[in-house]
Amino acid sequence: MILVLCTVLFVSACSSTPKDATTQPAATKDKEVTFLFNFASQTIDPHQDYTPLRAGVTETLVKLGEDLQIEPWLAEKWGTTDGQHWTFEIKKNVTFQDGRALDAEAVKQSLERAIQVNPGVEQVLNIKEMSASGQTLNITTVQPFPQFPSELVHPNASILDVNAADPDKTPVGTGPFKVTSFTAGSSLKVERYDEYWGGAAKLSRASFNFNEDASARLSALMSGDADIVYRPPTESLETMKSDSTLHLESVTSLRTHELIFNTNQPEFKDKYMRKAFDALVNREELKDVIMGGQATLATGPFMPGFSFMPSYEVKTTGTEAALAWFEKAGYQVEQGKVSKNGKPLSLKLVTYTSRAEFPLFAQVLQAQAKEIGIQITIEFVDNYEDYLLTKDDWDLGTYSPLIAPRGDASYFLNVAFKPDGTLNFGKINDLQLNKLIDQLDQMVDTDKRNELIEKILMHIDEETYYSYLVHPNTLVVYKDRVKNWVTSKSEYYMLTNQLDVE
Repeated sequence: MILVLCTVLFVSACSSTPKDATTQPAATKDKEVTFLFNFASQTIDPHQDYTPLRAGVTETLVKLGEDLQIEPWLAEKWGTTDGQHWTFEIKKNVTFQDGRALDAEAVKQSLERAIQVNPGVEQVLNIKEMSASGQTLNITTVQPFPQFPSELVHPNASILDVNAADPDKTPVGTGPFKVTSFTAGSSLKVERYDEYWGGAAKLSRASFNFNEDASARLSALMSGDADIVYRPPTESLETMKSDSTLHLESVTSLRTHELIFNTNQPEFKDKYMRKAFDALVNREELKDVIMGGQATLATGPFMPGFSFMPSYEVKTTGTEAALAWFEKAGYQVEQGKVSKNGKPLSLKLVTYTSRAEFPLFAQVLQAQAKEIGIQITIEFVDNYEDYLLTKDDWDLGTYSPLIAPRGDASYFLNVAFKPDGTLNFGKINDLQLNKLIDQLDQMVDTDKRNELIEKILMHIDEETYYSYLVHPNTLVVYKDRVKNWVTSKSEYYMLTNQLDVE
């Protein structure tokens, strides 16, 4: 049953002024910072890529606070009477970096473009129609959607000036920095937008550079070619800690490393096969040896602390436990070796290099499997997410999704488990699970939502659609001349108007 909100819920969500909107005067000193990130962007179209939001070029209607609650950003308040018809009041006195005033029509045009160019945005926003008048934007969703405002946190729902040319190279947003140049796969350079509504940035310019090699990123920091490095190599932790000119931050992230099972492959249609590999993986070695302790062991997709976390049963892991599951899946186990109809099992595992721990984890799993007679070939893949979604020539994969980027479970459950989910790399289509997630999407009462999420998570655990490994920490190291850097849990907000150097 569709639950209906009975009163107009105007989330003035506090005040009309976000926490970082200050009236600081424009900076006068010429200051610059170089930031090195581990994922390369091939485009900076905000509706296709996260980098413009991370680099302070674009902004969204709402943002995610460090307490995982949504806050006003370009929208100063919003409300609904029934969970389906929404009204957003757009902040006044905001301009795009080309001087155009931000109003509801500009927001509407931007959201329409995002839906047009990105099927994932269309899927998560689920908008039926919009109308704009002045600073008021009315949005009707396809069906009652109580969590709709939280979906607007999505970086690909960024607001840009749709009239500006070349949004894939020089997008025009409302953030504190405007684009001066972009080289695909290499760097984005930005400069201060003096008319920024939240107060001009303290920095004059910034370089947002890309390098997938963790050691090379750290080398750049040590040689003075970078000021801030995202995800430095964990094997160099002690070196970084001992350098008094560096600051090292380790923050619990909202990610979960997972082993993906391709359920389109006959072997992994069987949940006992999935359980066998779930028992075989060595989470402790990944956490302590490969990641230098910079992670927390995972028991499910969500990290401890969420109110909807179930009490998972402690599982027996290791080779013997895995062999028992292989036998239950119909494989023969003789002298500790797994086979089927006299033939050994051969599998293909795909992964990527921008997460330095994944190639090492893949090699460890390969060696473990070899000991029980299973051959695993490892392949490193470019355009990894597209490959997982469009190809079926693989059996196992690794990935590290943001599990709770909205402060709620529904986003992740929809994108990771619904048949058309943008992160459903395992090609899962479970009719019972689909029905439960549909029920959750229309439920308003928090306690009932938590009960239902717990039920869904127990179902996922029983089916073992993914093997959840660890929740990694986000490591950032920076020079001591850098001031006001904040390592965001969401990994969305990096270059801000408050970031400074001495």
